[in-house]
Formats: sequence, structure tokens, C-alpha cells
Amino acid sequence: MVLGSEQLPTGLLVLIAVITVERGFELVVARRHARWAAANGGVEYGRRHYPVMVVLHAGLLVGILTEVAAADRQFVPAIGWAALAVTALCQAARWWCVRSLGPRWNTRVIVVPGMPLETRGPYRWLRHPNYVIVVTEGIALPLVHNAWLTALLFTAANAALLTVRLRVENKALQLAA
Repeated sequence: MVLGSEQLPTGLLVLIAVITVERGFELVVARRHARWAAANGGVEYGRRHYPVMVVLHAGLLVGILTEVAAADRQFVPAIGWAALAVTALCQAARWWCVRSLGPRWNTRVIVVPGMPLETRGPYRWLRHPNYVIVVTEGIALPLVHNAWLTALLFTAANAALLTVRLRVENKALQLAA
């Protein structure tokens, strides 16, 4: 089966395009923050898992489109609208994390030695709120258009990745303290 836009609902294509643009903007911000961290003695940890994370997150978007087209997944309003609302909340919460961390936020694990842990915003309640957001979004975003298999596969793969990522990040924060 050839995946063509004529097989996909316009609303889904718009949603995936919006999320893709948002991810691109995140990468621009992350690069700017990486330059700030480097200028302030920042050290990057866990470089080997980063490409896996990029592929996994790109795969989420491709997986949604592929599953909807290949399995002829239909929009189920009761699930789809709720999942879209959760997805929108995830975007807002992610940018709350970015704003709370300021230039210390990054898609990579880059830590500036001697900086205290953030305790503002969502970091007041959770040590790693962005990962809660990623897990939630990884379930909600595919379910907007009933791509439950993609939600399941992404969640399983992301759990494995987050096991590595959290270990790396916690050790980096401990070493930098």
C-alpha cells in the first residue's frame, strides 16, 4: 500500500504538520540553549541514546500516518476529541517546562556544573515533568485518530528509552551538583 495524502484525513495531516513544526521549533530552542550551556561550561551526557530518541519520536509521527492509512483507522469522536485535548495540554505543559528551565532546557542531556536543580513551575512537584508529558502525549496523539497500535508500540519503545535516559540524566545531575 502506498501512503498518499489522499488516503489520510485532512485534519490528521494538519495535526501532524503542526506537531512537526512545533518539534522543529523545539530543536531551534534546544540548539540555542546548547550554545548557552557550552559557553557556561555545560557537559553533555548520553550522546549515544540521542539518535535513538530522534528516530523514535519521528517514528511516532510516521507510525500514526501509516497506521491510519494502512488499517483504515477512523476518527472516533468520543476518543479523538478527548485525545486531542490531552495532546494540546501536553504541548502547553511542555512549554511550561521549557520556560521554567530557561536556557537549561534541552532535548539533549547537557548540564552546567554547579547549577541548582530547578524548583519552579512543574519542577516544584516532579523531578522530570517533561517525561510524564512525553509518555502522556505518546498515548494521546495516536489516539486522536484511533492509531492504538502506534500508541502501544511507541509507549513500549519509549519506556525502554526512558529507562536509559533517566539513568543518564539523574547521574549527570548528581555529578554536576
